[in-house]
Amino acid sequence: MTTWTVGQVAELVGVTVRTLHHYDEIGLVVPSERSRAGYRLYTDRDLARLQQVVVYRRLEMPLDQIATLLGGGEDAADHLRRQRATVMTRLGELRELVTAIDRALEREMNDQPATTEDLKELFGDGFKDEYQQEAQERWGETDAWKQSQARTQRYTKADWQQVKQEADEVNAAFVAALTAGEPAAGEAAMDAAEAHRRHIDGRFYALDHAFHRGLADMYVADPRFTKTYEDLAPGLAAYVHDAIHANADRHAAAG
Repeated sequence: MTTWTVGQVAELVGVTVRTLHHYDEIGLVVPSERSRAGYRLYTDRDLARLQQVVVYRRLEMPLDQIATLLGGGEDAADHLRRQRATVMTRLGELRELVTAIDRALEREMNDQPATTEDLKELFGDGFKDEYQQEAQERWGETDAWKQSQARTQRYTKADWQQVKQEADEVNAAFVAALTAGEPAAGEAAMDAAEAHRRHIDGRFYALDHAFHRGLADMYVADPRFTKTYEDLAPGLAAYVHDAIHANADRHAAAG
């Protein structure tokens, strides 16, 4: 019969010698043999019982309950089945917990304001740090700038993705009207201009039609804005300018 010393069992099972002594003292796992010198020796049967105790302890079961279970007359196979069922239940609970944590983490990440790197990723060459600095120097004291900063500083990457999608749709409407030969003062172009105004008004700062005219003038006066539209379609910058003015006239006439 193979036997093990306390130190050997502690290393084999992964518990401390002190724990083994405690199990021995309370009668939970008592070594069945003694060496000639009187030292405790564990048998195969003792080791099997100890392994069952260790599993139950890992399931956070109190020692008195473990003693009751092991004293109930069940054989090793019954205990293993019970332990397996308990572990599988815990696995299901832990999987659900991990899923809940992942969802909470995703919500937390999505609620974070977008970083400069996020904006560069979304807008590419359309986002430049120096433009932001120049805009602050030119308009930093205006109500429109302050309102825009108050809104956008809370925008997440998902918010900016939506902003970009809306802007792309407005630009696509302008391009479609231009390529279809619609006049800048036609319904299609003016409707695109109104969508443009509402996009800015809803996402950045309050924008009435008079203010919108000023933006239109800047689109053809500033070569950088002009290039942005010209890259989409030749002649688009002037077309957007004229459509915005025509839309403002339409609303002024409507009173």
